Amino acid sequence: MKLFSTERPEIPIVNHTKEDGSAWTIKEKLWLGLSVNEYKKQFFRNPVNWFMMMICAIGLPLILGRYAFGLGWVTHASNDYPWGLFLGFGLFGMVPLSASGFMLGTTVELFGRKDFHSIERLALLNGLLGYFFAVLFLEVDLGMPWRLPYPMFVSLGPAAVLFLVAWHVATYLSVQIAEVLPALFEWMGWLKGKRMIRKWVLGLTVAGIILSTLHQGALGALFTYAPAKIHPLWVSAQFTWIHFFVSSIFGGLSMVIIASTLIKNYMGWRCDEEFKSNLDYVTIGMAKGASLAMITYLVIKIVAVAHDQEWTYLLTGWGSYYMLELTVAVVLPMFMFAIGVRNNWVTLIRAGAFIAALGIIWNRLNTSLVCFNWQMYQEIPHWKEVWITVTIYAIYFMTYRFIVYRLPIVYEWKGER
Repeated sequence: MKLFSTERPEIPIVNHTKEDGSAWTIKEKLWLGLSVNEYKKQFFRNPVNWFMMMICAIGLPLILGRYAFGLGWVTHASNDYPWGLFLGFGLFGMVPLSASGFMLGTTVELFGRKDFHSIERLALLNGLLGYFFAVLFLEVDLGMPWRLPYPMFVSLGPAAVLFLVAWHVATYLSVQIAEVLPALFEWMGWLKGKRMIRKWVLGLTVAGIILSTLHQGALGALFTYAPAKIHPLWVSAQFTWIHFFVSSIFGGLSMVIIASTLIKNYMGWRCDEEFKSNLDYVTIGMAKGASLAMITYLVIKIVAVAHDQEWTYLLTGWGSYYMLELTVAVVLPMFMFAIGVRNNWVTLIRAGAFIAALGIIWNRLNTSLVCFNWQMYQEIPHWKEVWITVTIYAIYFMTYRFIVYRLPIVYEWKGER
């Protein structure tokens, strides 16, 4: 697409009318203004597409096999280790990395920081897709998707954490869909729909704050169901919920930094000048927030160890592993953010964001899998489970790219009818 965008002035599409004054059709917009042959040519010329197709060629049959032959065909799941990669990575990992929507929405719409407007829609899209694919990971693990509403409407348990998580994720996903719809309505040319959503934006933002705050903590509270199974350093009845919430703040901001960096470097033809020129500024701003959240997270971690009198565990092998996680996943990127903000070293900030995002995944896998049943044996995920996890994430990547290619996420729509 970069080649076509330099050779043809009407590409990329940023308004409803062509150079000759005629209107773009929805079909032409979907094909990015190219003919079918041109689109196929640029599609097969991209090596990333071949890599994604190779992953899906093996992964999609494995997903079908999971539903045909059961969960045991693709995982080592058991009563000892009920939560594998589908939940450890897909749900517990992707949800905190998708917390960017409510934070940037709050920053721009509630606090009036219009200087972060250029990154707001990308943060909202990151949140929407992250939550949607977390639900897909959950469905692959649970099976029987037609029973998804069961704990919400049939077998009600208002006092249960799972009831809380189910309702919050469902309602917050609906809120995020509504927040991203203005971009779709601009692309379609339906201004009435856009204006209608814009009237609700403040209410949607407030609802996003409440719902996201509650269910991020509720995911941590799930682990208090089995406190004796998880290593004491990774679970605390009083503090695990707030560990999950605070870590989602710097996790979501780090993910937006990563996504915006990749988009600028590899999809620069789709970005407008406002997005490109403001990216370093908003990256530094998000790094400030992430570093403050990391300091808070680190303090609460230390308070939890002190409150539960777990100092002796720090002298064991598990304690060394715990300190390694905190050092690499929290302290290191925290200093990288702080130094980068102080000296305007945006490259250092972006490297720190990558480490912080991986650190969130590491922490969630430690809590749900590695340090689960730490006194028994260590479970190694089945290769099919690993491949299915990679496949769903590849589909997430392709969906993300498909939307950013078309909708006004990293550019402003210029013409409106």
